[in-house]
Amino acid sequence: MTSLRTAGLASAIDLRLARLVHESAHGDATERARHERFIATRLAGGALALAGVAPYLLWRGALSVPEAIAIVCLVVPIIAAVVLSRTGGLALAHGISSAALAGLIVCIAASSGGMTSAATVWLVAIPLEAFLSGSRRAVITASLIAVLSVLVIATLDGFGVLAPHAPWPAGIVLPVLGVIAIAHAAVQALESMRLDADRQAQIGARGSQDRSLLHAIDDLVTWHDRNGHVLKANAAAMKLVGAPACSLQGRGLFARVHVADRPAFLKAISDAAVSAEPIAVQFRLRVGEESDDAGRRNRGLARGSQASEARVIWVEMRAHHVEGATGRSRTDCAVVAVTRDISEHKRRAEELEEARAAAECADRSKGRFLATVSHELRTPLNAIIGFSEILASDTLVLVEGARRKEYAQIIHDSGQHLLGVVNTLLDMSKIESGNFELAPEAFDLGELASASCDLMQLKAAQAGLTLAREIARELPEIVADRRACRQILINLLSNAVKFTPRGGCVTASVRRERDRVLLVVADTGIGIAEEDLPKVGDPFFQAGSHYSRSHEGTGLGLSVVRGLVGLHRGTLMIESAPGDGTIVTVSLPLDCRAGAAQTGGPIRVRALKRSRLDGDLNQRMKHRA
Repeated sequence: MTSLRTAGLASAIDLRLARLVHESAHGDATERARHERFIATRLAGGALALAGVAPYLLWRGALSVPEAIAIVCLVVPIIAAVVLSRTGGLALAHGISSAALAGLIVCIAASSGGMTSAATVWLVAIPLEAFLSGSRRAVITASLIAVLSVLVIATLDGFGVLAPHAPWPAGIVLPVLGVIAIAHAAVQALESMRLDADRQAQIGARGSQDRSLLHAIDDLVTWHDRNGHVLKANAAAMKLVGAPACSLQGRGLFARVHVADRPAFLKAISDAAVSAEPIAVQFRLRVGEESDDAGRRNRGLARGSQASEARVIWVEMRAHHVEGATGRSRTDCAVVAVTRDISEHKRRAEELEEARAAAECADRSKGRFLATVSHELRTPLNAIIGFSEILASDTLVLVEGARRKEYAQIIHDSGQHLLGVVNTLLDMSKIESGNFELAPEAFDLGELASASCDLMQLKAAQAGLTLAREIARELPEIVADRRACRQILINLLSNAVKFTPRGGCVTASVRRERDRVLLVVADTGIGIAEEDLPKVGDPFFQAGSHYSRSHEGTGLGLSVVRGLVGLHRGTLMIESAPGDGTIVTVSLPLDCRAGAAQTGGPIRVRALKRSRLDGDLNQRMKHRA
């Protein structure tokens, strides 16, 4: 019960002191504590002085001038406390208090022996008391007042103004001064201890709040020295990296940073240590496994089992400079950093970038489609319209039969060309939409390749080319869509013939490789530039300028091949270089029925630049031709 009453009284005193402090000191906890200490000590000292005035008057009777001045000086500290409470001027209040204390000492010295009085030594306490205030102006003012007081006592003593016989015997003065000094020092010490206890309690409460906040947040908070070493980390280390905070100390966090991102990590820490602005950096962080071999050995875990648990995430770290950090010692904290997982944000950004790139590609494809199709349709349509008008005109009787037959053949060829363009577009649309249906059957791919070469033989001869075939013997039967395989071969051979100049050679080869069959079409043509290789196989793409190209075509032949190979779960590789020809390799499984039962689509084309060895092979093909 007594302790509760004491605590309640202390709270009431603290509340009252807080109300007496001027509002200008409320924003700074240290300054407010100084004001509270000054007001408390001056009010307590003044109250004790007032309480002792009445007994002293009863004992002393009539007062001398020094005694009257001394009593006034004892009450003046109350006025100094009121001045501080009203104005907030700590230096002014200390000056008033120091002047009152100096006046009291001068009066006591004047009544007890002048410079030889024990009270004169008390002048040293004036600047020392001002020093506890923490105000430089108060210390300077108190020092000047103390010096001036010494000069006053010395002057009065020199001119004989002081009483020759002290009214107070030394046996009384010394104990009284000692008791007063002890009481004054005790009040200052008790008030200082009380304020220090309050300050420590506030620091402890703030520390507890900070620790609770660090435990509540999911972001990793780390404290670093200027070299990037981690001094400590919060408990969120387990949530972010899957390891205790102690494992990140020293170089533990640095060891988890991706090797390529470590320079950026160290630069961010270094910049934050000398910058007033926060430094943000994104890097990859390995989580889920011990970052060093010693940690694995201590945990008794094998490298293989740990590697299966490891994964890499993207994080963003914001590093802030710690105010007042010197960085002279390894234990000095120079930077505090907050790190959070941004893998999901990074993934969404990549998805948006891919969607943007796909939209741009679709827009370019649409432009190529309009330009190519309009070019491919306009030429045969012009021929159909022109020659049909001739056949329908009245002057047809003047045209001989052979010429009329030629006109009809041109119209027929133009119509067949248009039909081929439309069929190609329809096939490409079916492949991309997943509506192209395969009809797998067992057949001899070698015979199909030979028949396709026979079909293209006349066209190659008209172009002045040699069409060679290299079909391996005893090829196994392949289970695939015969019509689709024929279209693959025809499109590849047609492209090779189209882009090979007169006197060149086109070679079609079929061979088995383990459980797959390879269809290879090689030519000694113009080849494909390195910058165009990644785009080969895209719908409507044709290498070279769209306006300067000398070869007709929609740019869909290789796209259809790509889609049909994908439906058969095959692979497509293109090797080419300008002037060195092109080699197209199609790899198909012996049994494509597993692929036919699933929804397939265009595959990724593996495009490579031909090496010098391939160029030598090209020369051998030309020589053989």
